Amino acid sequence: MEKRNPLKDETLLQHRCLLVVLRLGFVIMDPFHMGPLGSYDFRPVKHDIAPYRHVMEDWPRDNRIRLGHGKMEFVDEVFGSESLEFDIFGHGPYTGLANGQIVRWIGDTVKWETFALVTANWSQKLYLYIADAYYGLLVVGPEGGLATPLVTHAQGKPILFANDLDIHENGSIFFTDNSKRYNRVNHFFILLGGEATGRLLRYDPPNRTTHLVLDGLAFPIGVQLSGDQSFLLYTETTNCRRSQTRNVESVANLPGFPDNVRLNESGQFWVAIDCCRTPAQEVLTHNTWLRSVYFKLLMKLSILAS
Repeated sequence: MEKRNPLKDETLLQHRCLLVVLRLGFVIMDPFHMGPLGSYDFRPVKHDIAPYRHVMEDWPRDNRIRLGHGKMEFVDEVFGSESLEFDIFGHGPYTGLANGQIVRWIGDTVKWETFALVTANWSQKLYLYIADAYYGLLVVGPEGGLATPLVTHAQGKPILFANDLDIHENGSIFFTDNSKRYNRVNHFFILLGGEATGRLLRYDPPNRTTHLVLDGLAFPIGVQLSGDQSFLLYTETTNCRRSQTRNVESVANLPGFPDNVRLNESGQFWVAIDCCRTPAQEVLTHNTWLRSVYFKLLMKLSILAS
């Protein structure tokens, strides 16, 4: 009968532990930039978000899933549309597509027609203002055609990701710029990193000047003026909240990640929620070191973020 060597077993266990430590260190350090974020300067930071449990207790669950019973419109007709708008005559809706077109709904016979383009790279008056993710703030006249750029920089920094806008009765245009670090292509890193470099800007057409309204926002997307024009509501996607500019205060902590916000005829604000918060996301939110390690795992980013 062979005798076991305690010293040999202990040495083997130490070697295994050392191997595990080395593998973990390799993942954390990612010296060869093999992870999904290897080519990016990914430095997650803490951000201000209301506690998950407190927020979800304030929002009753929709057990009937009413939105799921809604009618789907324009299926397989338009792609990448995010925001909708009607003109002062009730015509539309107008919407922007992923390929850079601004299209307008004409009716069941003609359906959609191309109304405007944000770039020429393609084979008074009613003006349509456009917040384009790549080209900033633009405007197109009543006949449509090629849009004219208005704002591409603000406060000496380029507008990397213009998203939504609303127009005050005095003509000023309020619009959001999601980040000073990431553009539309890399927008997911705004959420992953928790950075708050977004801006709320105002453009005044008479003198063609752009002003900073608010800075340091966490992925600001939607923007909407109140019915009496006395304040403005905006959403911060990373922090899952809706805030107003009257006293720069948080109006509501939301159960999910908000997108656009719109005003209805009753003066109520409707907020589009992209997806709901989860307890797992809460752990990553409050532990930046864990986020840094997790998103360096040698797996597809779409799998890690799902």
